[in-house]
Amino acid sequence: MFESLDLAALLPFIGIGVAAQLVDGALGMAFGVISSTLLVSVMGVPPATASAGVHLVECFTTGISGISHALHRNVNWRLFLRLAMPGVIGGILGAYVLTSLDAAVTRPFVMGYLALIGVYLLIRAIRFPPKHRQPKIVEPLGLAGGFLDAAGGGGWGPVVTSNLLVQGAPPRETIGTVNTSEFVLTMSISAAFLIQIGTEGFSAGFLNPVLGLLIGGIIAAPFGAFFARRVPARALLIIVGAVLTLTSAFSLWKALT
Repeated sequence: MFESLDLAALLPFIGIGVAAQLVDGALGMAFGVISSTLLVSVMGVPPATASAGVHLVECFTTGISGISHALHRNVNWRLFLRLAMPGVIGGILGAYVLTSLDAAVTRPFVMGYLALIGVYLLIRAIRFPPKHRQPKIVEPLGLAGGFLDAAGGGGWGPVVTSNLLVQGAPPRETIGTVNTSEFVLTMSISAAFLIQIGTEGFSAGFLNPVLGLLIGGIIAAPFGAFFARRVPARALLIIVGAVLTLTSAFSLWKALT
């Protein structure tokens, strides 16, 4: 496998890893969506293998990002526990579904829903000053987010972060907590994928993109928490809404064409 390593071919994926992780660390979403879309649509990697590879990369990037968020005091540890446990259960179920069934039928509906949530967040941020309150629906959200993340190759951040923000959770705290809890989720999903597809699912041609994403993601991981702490809450809400709307609309278009 390592004989096929091409240093020149790594550079584009390193750049993508840096950009995707900066967005993910600062906004609590988008690394999985951006990376999975690239691997499946551009590289032609099977969805189960792409999702497994992205989650393998995220085991490292989310760990570093989570430490950074914790050091910047962006994490609500009570909310972390309420999200992580059901998220693991949903993630393992999602990994089983993706490796056993065709989940492509449900993807357009999920992407359409997330695009509408993004539009709602934009309207809420622009027209109404955010009123922060503790979210009430957390555990079912973690379960659904974990399932969709594994089955769709990305979705924990868009689903969980956006819905917590809709409930009125503070943006900085929400982003830090969701990003940190994703480390536990990705470890569980990666283990489930390895059990389901085995190491033979990772072909030699898959090494360059995964290694490139890993290098780029690790380089950028410490900086997302820095940006999340210093950007005003209302601006974060607007940026999250814009990124969620654009990425979900693009994924919806890809799924329908």
